[in-house]
Amino acid sequence: RTYSGPICLQDPLDKELMTESSLFNPLSDIKVKVQSSFMVSLGVSERAEYHGKNHSGTFPHGNNRGFSTIHPRNKTPYIQNLSSLPTRTELRTTGVFGHLGGRLVMPNTGVSLLIPHGAIPEENSWEIYMSINQGEPSLQSDGSEVLLSPEVTCGPPDMLVTTPFALTIPHCADVSSEHWNIHLKKRTQQGKWEEVMSVEDESTSCYCLLDPFACHVLLDSFGTYALTGEPITDCAVKQLKVAVFGCMSCNSLDYNLRVYCVDNTPCAFQEVISDERHQGGQLLEEPKLLHFKGNTFSLQVSVLDIPPFLWRIKPFTACQEVPFSRVWSSNRQPLHCAFSLERYTPTTTQLSCKICIRQLKGHEQILQVQTSILESERETITFFAQEDSTFPAQTGPKAFKIPYSIRQRICATFDTPNAKGKDWQMLAQKNSINRNLSYFATQSSPSAVILNLWEARHQQDGDLDSLACALEEIGRTHTKLSNITEPQIDDADFNYSRQNGL
Repeated sequence: RTYSGPICLQDPLDKELMTESSLFNPLSDIKVKVQSSFMVSLGVSERAEYHGKNHSGTFPHGNNRGFSTIHPRNKTPYIQNLSSLPTRTELRTTGVFGHLGGRLVMPNTGVSLLIPHGAIPEENSWEIYMSINQGEPSLQSDGSEVLLSPEVTCGPPDMLVTTPFALTIPHCADVSSEHWNIHLKKRTQQGKWEEVMSVEDESTSCYCLLDPFACHVLLDSFGTYALTGEPITDCAVKQLKVAVFGCMSCNSLDYNLRVYCVDNTPCAFQEVISDERHQGGQLLEEPKLLHFKGNTFSLQVSVLDIPPFLWRIKPFTACQEVPFSRVWSSNRQPLHCAFSLERYTPTTTQLSCKICIRQLKGHEQILQVQTSILESERETITFFAQEDSTFPAQTGPKAFKIPYSIRQRICATFDTPNAKGKDWQMLAQKNSINRNLSYFATQSSPSAVILNLWEARHQQDGDLDSLACALEEIGRTHTKLSNITEPQIDDADFNYSRQNGL
């Protein structure tokens, strides 16, 4: 394995992976929920909740779960000991996959690749890799266009698949079709970047689904991809992660604060962590999101409420201003402002102050710093987990949330057009896939591709609730239509429900 990464920002550790057969065993830690007769007929009620061992130190991405630098036992602030983390090397991961497919995950980055069952011909196996460009982006923005994601490479480039694979790339745009025109781009063999499609385009060769924190792309060829955005209005917003780190200076009386404003992607924040680890920095407060508008107004970072007679800051350095252009294109290098505070006496060991980060005529965030500058007075609790090297690549049934037998039943039910509306288009609609349906119409099994997209979107979910709810709604809709048009339901998959009295 060639991947090495220090911080787990997203992926849960120690998942209790279950094979398809284990989903049907009456184990004590599995919760089975029967939803409706329609789902019973498809077998979706025979499902389990995956109980991953959630680590409080894992940084969530792409959801609403909060995180805190407060120890749950005594509610006292603590600071992550970054110097104990391993050194980061190349952001790259590989895995060998066959006909059963699987999932390749780049831990800590939000980047993943889903290889569907059957995408690779039988009796064949491929070594598939992913990597992330950590240097200067090779994609040079044109005009007002900005890079919204990392540059992600998956290969080998000459690999042919029979079913589209799903590539998940994190982005930092506050998604709104009114304010952004977002494009998927691919780098050619000559090193030039070409537009594949706009995420709002209708296309039969590619599909993009833009979620709040990530873009899921269905593709049939490997290569290097990235997302760019062209602001349509001044209200276009980039989501920035703001964080403050601190460390002692060479001068024993000085303490340095560094305030970072970086694109809100796990990759960008991981680079900050790597830089701070080498400088002996400590995370002083949980990071927050700042909504930075494309209105050309600059960013101000200020240190406020410094305790008088205990600490002082150099005159005229308490407020720093960063030009708009540097922030708007901050994906080049981690952007930060540095402040130096000086103690009046060596006996002062506690520091409290506020860091105000705001865009002029825009959004504002406050980071509250309250810490001891002495290592011996800190309770060192690992906030970011160590590298999740256990499951960078998952192969076969354990890589998928939907058991294969249930998946086959769903596809058999929805792939065939039905006059009552129970077909793959309704399956797409109930899973919030409402545009570019012509792409799915060109696939040999539209339902299978829709389920692949569902798998990519829900890789962090613990169970099948969202899919079960969608199928339940389809079952209710079908029943209403059947009551109006026909007194009897003659579909084979619904007869199962009647025979069982459900």
